[in-house]
Amino acid sequence: MRKLFGTDGVRGLANEYPMTTDVAMNLGRAVAYCFRNGRNRRPRILIGKDTRLSCYMLENAMAAGICSMGVDVLLVGPMPTPAIAFLTESMRADAGVVISASHNPYQDNGIKLFSHDGFKLPDHMEARIEELMDSETLSKEMPTGTGVGKAYRIDDARGRYIVFLKHTFPKELALDGLKIVLDCANGATYKVAPSVFEELGANVIKIGISPNGTNINKKCGALYPEKMQKEVKDSGADMGIALDGDGDRVIVVDEKGNIVDGDHIMAICANHMIKNRQLNYNTVVATVMSNMGLEKALDNMGGRLIRTNVGDRYVVEAMKKKGYNFGGEQSGHLVFMDHITTGDGILAALQLLAVMQVTKRPLSELASVMDTYPQILCNVRMDTKKDIEDIQGLPEIAQNFENELNGKGRILIRPSGTEPVIRVMVEGENTEKIKDIALAIADHIKKQTEG
Repeated sequence: MRKLFGTDGVRGLANEYPMTTDVAMNLGRAVAYCFRNGRNRRPRILIGKDTRLSCYMLENAMAAGICSMGVDVLLVGPMPTPAIAFLTESMRADAGVVISASHNPYQDNGIKLFSHDGFKLPDHMEARIEELMDSETLSKEMPTGTGVGKAYRIDDARGRYIVFLKHTFPKELALDGLKIVLDCANGATYKVAPSVFEELGANVIKIGISPNGTNINKKCGALYPEKMQKEVKDSGADMGIALDGDGDRVIVVDEKGNIVDGDHIMAICANHMIKNRQLNYNTVVATVMSNMGLEKALDNMGGRLIRTNVGDRYVVEAMKKKGYNFGGEQSGHLVFMDHITTGDGILAALQLLAVMQVTKRPLSELASVMDTYPQILCNVRMDTKKDIEDIQGLPEIAQNFENELNGKGRILIRPSGTEPVIRVMVEGENTEKIKDIALAIADHIKKQTEG
């Protein structure tokens, strides 16, 4: 069982457990120990970060821990999470580390890990790292003298990633004549993303490209697209692109300022891929949170949807297992496995732009391929975490409401992975009906868990 790692690495308030320099240094030692064996050269681990103030101290602590185990460190500075996945594999590093709390406010921070192949670590590997952190093994294995590792700064890392991203866009196409509003959330993409779109020919209106350590995700980026929406409408842009703090998710708006979320992007790209025989097994992998409208749209175009637990890592695991090449989350984590091993907001936006350029259709028209079913979300907070199975009568009441929906809706009840909260999601054709169902289930949970 993992105690330190959650669904996407270690995360918390910076300078409080577990996001302290002590934990980061010890984590660095454990990661180095796991990835240093069986090599004919000195192993090396790549470290990237976003633009948070606390990244400096955690980066140095991680680097110190890794070097203390005889492993070299490659420092690339502020770079998107998917860039670390790409560079780790491209530079033949033994592992990759991202210091970022993604879409969280600047006070938080986190640490995510990638293996040498650019994939996030499986649960059992994270459990092994936690086990090492609590053992005496690490202190007995620390080298001295010339055995201690070094840290190197990789100055051309950004250029390598920009070239990679541009190569994922069809060579016969360009973005000439397109006006794009780009919001980088004052995060890790603030230098990379503008360069990519401008070098491909777009006229880019830039937002959120002035990080100061405390303004990452602050009323900007994928979680706060309002500023981008307004700028698209005011400037007459063809679309808007909003990335989150570490660049692994994207939310876009069409030329009218309407939000186009991850589900709609998946529907648009899947439709294009099916027509061009590029979608493996005509299958898209998404999580249980994706809208029923996506499932229906895929069915209409001759495709199908497979669902996983919440978290892009579970989407990727399902894709790897069966050889699927496209999937993602409603939140905007989109994985184009033919190009990269994890969610990449810039890359996803490029694939969407390619569809727009090939079809010569505006984004609002392309987005009509999918109709969104009404969806109601309720969070029920409790004093302590409880398993759904322990809530008396919950399976029965949920099943009764499922029967009432008669195949024209969905009910999803799941515990939060980070807090004592039960999340209730109800989806269906009638907004009032699903709202009543969601409130009834939430009320039942409250009554059964009070006291």
